[in-house]
Amino acid sequence: MQLDKTLSAIVTGGASGLGAASARELARAGVRVAVFDINEDAGRTLASEIGGIFCRCDVTDEASIESALEAAREAHGSARILVNCAGIAVGRRTVRRDRETGALEPHDLASFRRVIDINLVGTFAITSRAAAAMMALDPINEDGERGVIVATSSVAAVEGQVGQVAYAASKGGVLAMTLPLARDLAPAGIRVVTILPGLFDTPMFDGLPDDIREALAASVPFPSRLGKPSEFAALVRHICENGMLNGAHIRLDGAVRLAAG
Repeated sequence: MQLDKTLSAIVTGGASGLGAASARELARAGVRVAVFDINEDAGRTLASEIGGIFCRCDVTDEASIESALEAAREAHGSARILVNCAGIAVGRRTVRRDRETGALEPHDLASFRRVIDINLVGTFAITSRAAAAMMALDPINEDGERGVIVATSSVAAVEGQVGQVAYAASKGGVLAMTLPLARDLAPAGIRVVTILPGLFDTPMFDGLPDDIREALAASVPFPSRLGKPSEFAALVRHICENGMLNGAHIRLDGAVRLAAG
C-alpha cells in the first residue's frame, strides 16, 4: 500500500504512547489521521499537531464506536488503515493475601472484565466495523488491496508474568484472533497483522521508580533499553507498505523473554 494523502487512517488509543507515535508516523507519510481516544485534551492536541481530527471513542461502547467512525468518515472518508492501540493493564494475582488481615482474596471480576473488554473485545468491535467499511471501497492496487488492520498484542501474551493474568489473557486473545481475522478478510483484500511489543517507554511505565525502570531496561538483551514508541510506529508504517505481511504476528522486543517474576 502506497501511503499518501489519498488515504485515511484511524488510530485507537491515539492520544498517547504507541498510538500517538503511530498517528504521527502515518501523518508524516501524508495519511489523513483520525485520533480515537477517551482523553479529549491530549487527543485534540495531537490531532491539531498532525493536521488530523480527534474523535472521542470508548472502544467498549458500540454507540461511541459508531459515532466516532461516522465522524471520521465525514472528515476523511472511509479509512483504509486501522491501528488498534487502545489498551490498559491491571496488575493483580489470581489470588492474593490481604496484608492486614491475612485473608485470601480472589481476583475481582470487575477489573478482569474491564481489561478484557478494552483490550480484546474493544479491538474486535472496532476492527469488524472498520473492516465492513473497507470492504465497500474499491481496490487500490493490482493486488486488489482494500485496507490493512494492525492490532497490538504483547509479549505478555506468550510469557505473562506474575500478576498479569488479566492482561495476558486479553493480549493472548488479540494474538489468537490474528490469523482467523486475516483469513476472514482475505477475500476482500484486507490484511491483518499483530505486533507484540516488549518493554516500551510508554505512560504505563511513568509511575515506576527509576531503579525499576533501569532494571527492566537492563533485562532487554539488545539494545539494553526500553523501546521507543517511534520504533513501534516505524513497524506500523512498514506493515502498511508491505503487502506480503498478512496473518502474521511480529515480536518487537529486543530479544527480551519475560521471566516468571
